[in-house]
Amino acid sequence: MTDEVQERIIHPALERAGEAGAAGQLPYAGSVSPADAWALAQAGDAVLVDVRTAEERKFVGYVPESIHVAWATGTSLTRNPRFVRELEAKTGKDAVVLLLCRSGKRSAAAAEAATKAGFTHAFNVSEGFEGELDEQQRRGTQNGWRYLGLPWVQD
Repeated sequence: MTDEVQERIIHPALERAGEAGAAGQLPYAGSVSPADAWALAQAGDAVLVDVRTAEERKFVGYVPESIHVAWATGTSLTRNPRFVRELEAKTGKDAVVLLLCRSGKRSAAAAEAATKAGFTHAFNVSEGFEGELDEQQRRGTQNGWRYLGLPWVQD
């Protein structure tokens, strides 16, 4: 298979995400589900990047083999001014990056910032690691990486 032909082959999950992102006029490539993110990362078709704080990863858990580049730091979630540079150093701007946070909101902002900085394939992982809040203001009861039983570890 030539490089040109191989370059045109796009994973169906990324193709769907890209089409939905374009239709929704998202400021980044699109969003993938946690299950698709895991499949893409395991197949070597994408790099999973956890943008949560180091504290969140340590105390809540993280996805094995994920890369860590904090979008914000500390309890006040101060924006990391080096985020784009750190992301580029760890992945390169042409990599397919899947950005994961707690609920999918910070990672969407990180995907937008990465796209503005020239990343060509920055995707958000919808639902995040812990999922959306339920009616009792708790996470992990209706969606998200852990809720779906996808692999994760805790220190």
